Amino acid sequence: MNDKIRIGIVGYGNLGKGARLAIVQNPDMELIAIFTRRNVDSIHVEDKQVKVLNIHMAEEYVDLIDVMLLCGGSAVDLPIQGPYFASMYNTVDSYDNHGNISEYFRDMDKASKLKGKTSTICIGWDPGLFSMNRILFESILPKGESYTFWGPGLSQGHSDAIRRVVGVKDGVQYTIPIKDALEAIRRGKTPQLTTGEKHIRKCYVVEEEGADKDKILKEIKSMPNYFLDYDTEVIFISEKELKENHSQMLHGGFVIRCGSTGREYDNNHLMEFSLKLDNNPEFTSSILLAYARATYKLNKEGHVGAKTVFDIPLKYLSNRTSVDLCKSLL
Repeated sequence: MNDKIRIGIVGYGNLGKGARLAIVQNPDMELIAIFTRRNVDSIHVEDKQVKVLNIHMAEEYVDLIDVMLLCGGSAVDLPIQGPYFASMYNTVDSYDNHGNISEYFRDMDKASKLKGKTSTICIGWDPGLFSMNRILFESILPKGESYTFWGPGLSQGHSDAIRRVVGVKDGVQYTIPIKDALEAIRRGKTPQLTTGEKHIRKCYVVEEEGADKDKILKEIKSMPNYFLDYDTEVIFISEKELKENHSQMLHGGFVIRCGSTGREYDNNHLMEFSLKLDNNPEFTSSILLAYARATYKLNKEGHVGAKTVFDIPLKYLSNRTSVDLCKSLL
């Protein structure tokens, strides 16, 4: 009898590759198949037992996979692929278009309930781990202000959005915190900051031959939910320069809560959670795997529909027993 959680991966870009590596570090899981829109012969996986299949064959593996990791991009892939796969499989995804999360939750909830499946959405570090800390910090210090800073680092979702622009051959986007704003908050200041007063976005773009640079620039800067409300800089570079200088996937960020307690609110406190990542997709895929375990457990217990990090107890992420967790981590 197979006692491992059987995992499938949809999409084999940076996140999908990170997921394959992360599965090896989780002894209670095994990778069954990778589903791709690309030519299957172009994808080479070290473990020859893992099948690489065209995405249209996913319907044939419903009884062979316990949880499907959806590793496509949030701009175009997940709004379509999410509900499609959620109607057949338990799923986990890293949807990160903050402005459309409510709509995406609704679509995933409806699709997953059709066949009694569980779809865990918006799993990563933001949304995801940062979301957990925002609700935790605010609940502990109700009198105060919360701040989220991303970067400095390369954003997968925003880079994917750039590459979807007509005329763009390749590109990356860096999110950079505005240092003065960050340091002021750490000193206990609680300013009201607009989105553009906390970050700048820097885009490095390789245009296709003959593409209209002005049109590309305008489309990127006016993209809602990604660049419209930010000070965005677009820099056109060569493909060679992009490969040589922008191939690393560093990222990170901070969630900070400045709050006060006491009769006169005269005792001030600062709570901070931070991440510093050498490889953003590998770290994100590790989060996906922990929530794949939780999703599997939830579905076994009869919890169906869409879930977020707010709905899932921390112990469900672990492969250890409750007794062991209390003994060693509590």
